[in-house]
Amino acid sequence: MNGGMNQQVAVGGGPATIFCCNCQTPMDGTLGMTMCYDCIKLNCDITQGIPREGHVNFCRNCERFLHPPSQWVACQPESRELLALLLKRLKGLNKVRLVDAKFIWTEPHSRRIKIEISVQGEAMSNVIVQQNMGVEYTVIATQCPDCAKSFTVHTWTACVQIRQKVSHKRTFFQLEQLILKHKAHMDTVSIKESRDGVDFFYAQKNHAVKMIEFLSSVAPIRYKSSQEMISQDTHTGTKSYKFTFAVELIPLCRDDLVVLPPKVANSLGNISQIVLCNKVTNSVQFMDFHNLAVADIPTEVYWRNPFPSVSEAARLVDFFVLDVEPVGKVVGKYALADCTVCRGHDMNRSFTVRTHLGGILHPGDSALGYFTEAANFNSPMWDEIPDHRRPDVVLVKKYYPNRTKSKNRVWKLKRMANEHNVEQDANIDAEKVEQDFEMFLQEIEEDKELQESFNLYKKPAAEIVDKDGDEDLMEGDDEEGPTIDVTQLLEEMTLEDEQ
Repeated sequence: MNGGMNQQVAVGGGPATIFCCNCQTPMDGTLGMTMCYDCIKLNCDITQGIPREGHVNFCRNCERFLHPPSQWVACQPESRELLALLLKRLKGLNKVRLVDAKFIWTEPHSRRIKIEISVQGEAMSNVIVQQNMGVEYTVIATQCPDCAKSFTVHTWTACVQIRQKVSHKRTFFQLEQLILKHKAHMDTVSIKESRDGVDFFYAQKNHAVKMIEFLSSVAPIRYKSSQEMISQDTHTGTKSYKFTFAVELIPLCRDDLVVLPPKVANSLGNISQIVLCNKVTNSVQFMDFHNLAVADIPTEVYWRNPFPSVSEAARLVDFFVLDVEPVGKVVGKYALADCTVCRGHDMNRSFTVRTHLGGILHPGDSALGYFTEAANFNSPMWDEIPDHRRPDVVLVKKYYPNRTKSKNRVWKLKRMANEHNVEQDANIDAEKVEQDFEMFLQEIEEDKELQESFNLYKKPAAEIVDKDGDEDLMEGDDEEGPTIDVTQLLEEMTLEDEQ
């Protein structure tokens, strides 16, 4: 037997064996190996091509991890999704077979993620071994493109700022429904609601111009445009601008008490200076409640000599109707009448006034109006009118004390906040906005023309609160206020239906 060769020995009549060339341990010679399995594991490294360290990008704002090349994925710490993302980023793992992987606990604020993996691979010909190794990832805090875009001031190219100098938001509610019906907000990058208006941001200037054209067709507005240069390339001569359109809505709303300037009243013909604002579209319509005369003022004519209202609908008070004596003139749903009314808490004193609600009011009804005798208006034009021409009471509309509240209605309106990501100002008085919205819903129930202008949707049965339990809300009587025919309501479409 030569000393330079492995010695084959028959042990106990069994198979022939050889000695390991490293540790001299007897082993089966028929396997074709010269080294035992333990020595192979010690001397051969199948994980040589797998790195022990790596890094992963993490957005500190939205708490998402980067999945190369450009996808950001939200993963919980030590979750299966995070483990899969880390293993996909591990180079050389495709040359071996992954058997197991798990997290090794690290302190959460260390910005380190450690995992342990078990792999199998071929150490030499026909020899498969399994080894464990640890990998440490460094968490690099950064910003994803979405968060970086939200924190910069140059994410938008054009902005449309809509403002109205009034104390309520009823006009904006009407404008909101028109925008939703005609889908005029689909090109916006973002929308921000403030206390006295709303801002629409656009990525392109022509989208903002399109919104201006839409607003001009549905509301009496005027606007000013400005531009600001953001950057300039001196080599190519190209410049980047940011455009702003400041839009001002007319400071008048439906049912406002208005005193027309003498020149404007004379130009409109047979109409008094003291009128009611009857309708606001792309022009303003006034009604003389003394003779049912109606006059429209175009937007451009109003802005040449603008004038505010004397009192808004929020200052309406309730009156009790004692008697109604028709005068004779009837125009549409309005009829002239001499109406005797009194305050609800003062039955000893009554007022006889001329009103346009002769065909609507009846003895025993309630009405809303302006109590001008006890009011103190901050208006020079009101003070210039002689006392004998000032009415003591101006009735505006019928009042329903037991009107159905919002939660009992069988219909609803869509809101822009649900259709688009709308950012709200923290200074907005939520309770005041809710009161204005309730008044807006009441106006829709009283005006058939408004019902045809907006999209009204059926409210799910689960959202309707029946105050009496057995009462059918679809068949409200006159004392509860006017209702909307269910047949003209639309079914609210879900995202799957629209697709």
